[in-house]
Amino acid sequence: MRMSKLAQAIRDAAKKLLEEKKVDLVVGFAKGSLPLRSTPCFIRKPEEAAALTWDYTCENNLANYLRKREGKVAVVAKGCDARSIVTLIQENQINRDNLYVIGVPCSGMIDRFKVEEAVDGREVLEVEDKGDALVLKGKGFAREVKLSDLCHDTCKVCRHGNPVIYDMLAGEPVPAKPEDTFADVAAFEALSPAERRAALAAEFSRCIRCYACRNACPMCYCTECFVDCSTPVWIKKTPDVDDNIMFQAGRVFHSAGRCADCGACDRACPMGINLRGMTRKMVKEVKELFGHEAGVSLDEKPALSEFKADDPQPFLVKE
Repeated sequence: MRMSKLAQAIRDAAKKLLEEKKVDLVVGFAKGSLPLRSTPCFIRKPEEAAALTWDYTCENNLANYLRKREGKVAVVAKGCDARSIVTLIQENQINRDNLYVIGVPCSGMIDRFKVEEAVDGREVLEVEDKGDALVLKGKGFAREVKLSDLCHDTCKVCRHGNPVIYDMLAGEPVPAKPEDTFADVAAFEALSPAERRAALAAEFSRCIRCYACRNACPMCYCTECFVDCSTPVWIKKTPDVDDNIMFQAGRVFHSAGRCADCGACDRACPMGINLRGMTRKMVKEVKELFGHEAGVSLDEKPALSEFKADDPQPFLVKE
């Protein structure tokens, strides 16, 4: 189904839900003020549903806006959003009875850094959609780029483009993708300890500790983050390579067994840091050690939330 039809299906569903007073709020996407940008949108009246949209720029994980929300809420959810919603339901952060999920099959979101690279950093003022390609236009240039070349790396390996949980599905399911080989993680694992340390230091030397990654992640909802604590002080308040790595490592460990690899942290980073390098390493570890993927099933508890008396825990035994 083309993007315009998907958007219309979402508008129709939102309008009907609000008219019939089945929900008090619809959380979705609206057009942004710049080309190739969308923004989270909060609709409370049937006539406002016309503002809702859907395309390859709807990158935000809207599960981030659902925790502890009062009243009946509908949310537009792609595959990774739905997985985060499942985990938040399991963690008692979302009441499933008060949630209506408008599921949207997703073929992938574009990466704004790849867009900038495609136009050599020039400003895109207009975009022409040709179906499987985009014509990026600006002052003195027009460049056609295949959508597949702009697809975010997260989306290229995502096996859950179809929402795992929904009350209605807008559009036809997308084809399943092959098993993720975690080739990027394997390349990192092949490095020596010293090389890994150097690679992490080089990457996180650019971190300005803005915490955009933390704020974008639906799994980061602690009332007080450990980096903000003053008693005790875990890390310094100013950016430092070692402290930056500690912050990111702490964030990744806290998301162990809960991360849906949605790429929200990666997209939010203004410095273009490869945050997925660490998150995907943890996703791979949890899958190998526990056979668990976050948010795939409501009936399967998160790996670190379940105790089994007969769990041998072989990874704790030194061979």
